[in-house]
Amino acid sequence: MSSQHQESGAESAGAAAGAAPSRALRADAERNRARLVEAARSVFAETGVDSPLENIAERAGVGIATLYRRFPTREELIAATYEAKMAEITDFTEEALHAPDAWTGLRDCIERFCAMQSENRGFSSAVIMALPVPAVVPPHRERLRTNLAALIERAQEEGSLRDDFVLEDITLLMMATGGILRVTREAAPHAWRRLLAYQLEAFRTPGSAGPADPLPTAPTAMQLRRAAEAHRARLRQSPPASSPVG
Repeated sequence: MSSQHQESGAESAGAAAGAAPSRALRADAERNRARLVEAARSVFAETGVDSPLENIAERAGVGIATLYRRFPTREELIAATYEAKMAEITDFTEEALHAPDAWTGLRDCIERFCAMQSENRGFSSAVIMALPVPAVVPPHRERLRTNLAALIERAQEEGSLRDDFVLEDITLLMMATGGILRVTREAAPHAWRRLLAYQLEAFRTPGSAGPADPLPTAPTAMQLRRAAEAHRARLRQSPPASSPVG
């Protein structure tokens, strides 16, 4: 065998040997990423998207450096964690475009968003982050915004939605619902539904609807007292804010 053929064979063998560790590293990186996303999904659902990232790394069984290699920012981790949920609500908005009337479609979307907020502490932040336009808009976020804008426009054209309602009002509504849930989630878990019913009525064009639907049951005084007490206890446990320097 010529020396040229020997060198060529050695190079091929070396390339094959190098490819195997490379594939193993890629597979390991993908496994770590999947573990981090699964851990983040659990932690965010339990304690919200402000949870310490160290808790997520620990639950995933990796070091914090590995987390930052896979997800350099918290926002990227949140986006990856709720990718499937965001796709789900985007598909729901597309179904809503085929509702019998635009108001029904828009109302159903808003109610679905808020219900998902009540089920998952972190989901609220994921949607609120998705509605304002970021520098780079992922395709599902663009579809979500486009579908909601179309529902709003149609509802206004049919006369069922106030002319001054804008897409940003949905973001405000979800922020308000998130605030209610932070205080009442354990003691009065359905309190948000009553507030939402009031808000939906306020969004409608006056005189455009028949008799108003019955309001969801109000939380009891005992439930609200327990919610307030639990909220005060959480505030006492929170570390004090650092004093401004200078």
